[in-house]
Amino acid sequence: MSNITSVSAEFGGQTLTIETGRMARLAGGAVTVRYGDTVVLGTANRSEPRPGLDFFPLTIEFEERMYAAGKIPGGYIKREGRASENATLSARLTDRPIRPLFPEGYKDDVQVVITVLSADQENDPDILGTLAASAALTISEIPFLGPIGAVRVGIVNGAFVINPTFDQLKESDLDLVVSGTVDAIMMVEAGANLITEDKMAEAIEFGHNAIKRSLPCRRSCGPRSARRSAFHTSSQAPTACWRLLRQPQTAAPL
Repeated sequence: MSNITSVSAEFGGQTLTIETGRMARLAGGAVTVRYGDTVVLGTANRSEPRPGLDFFPLTIEFEERMYAAGKIPGGYIKREGRASENATLSARLTDRPIRPLFPEGYKDDVQVVITVLSADQENDPDILGTLAASAALTISEIPFLGPIGAVRVGIVNGAFVINPTFDQLKESDLDLVVSGTVDAIMMVEAGANLITEDKMAEAIEFGHNAIKRSLPCRRSCGPRSARRSAFHTSSQAPTACWRLLRQPQTAAPL
């Protein structure tokens, strides 16, 4: 019998539940994230590095399924087609904050698959996908320097709203996604209706503070795997060279 671990917390006016040990138990790391009645499954797996690889082969897949909304393909075409534009953008939304948090020189093939199991037509699953991917990587054997959090911030009737619903977004002057750790913001993506720079900065800080409050819940969703994969470095520049590249650069006077 598997050890099912579940943690819940109030977040943005709804209950956020993260569970592991029930589904995809053969994956390196697998969690389900529920927010309202929207549920996503995130799995993370790795394979041995391919010889001669000079890049980090990380793949993020966001799988939308019609059954998540209670629909089954019918008629002449009974199979679901290629990934939609929204699925591709949602995968990129997860890729950008996660990719920098792997050790330097790590070359193992890593695949993260986010599957929407249920869509309540109120809460967007893209944010939940980032949370599920982060949690799955955190409890797996993959050396991941997480976890991270992600929130969407809107402005409804002049007030900031965490993870607004689709209906609230129609009235919102801001659609801002913030991803990051307790210490730093990893990614910001936004669309807005003529708001001031000060208001945008305030919204980013509001979102990051929400991430800080929610991350303790995600850390307790399950223990890290005792088996951490040894990663291989190849064609690495000398350590002194890396230090030089990381030094802050000052612009030359004009």
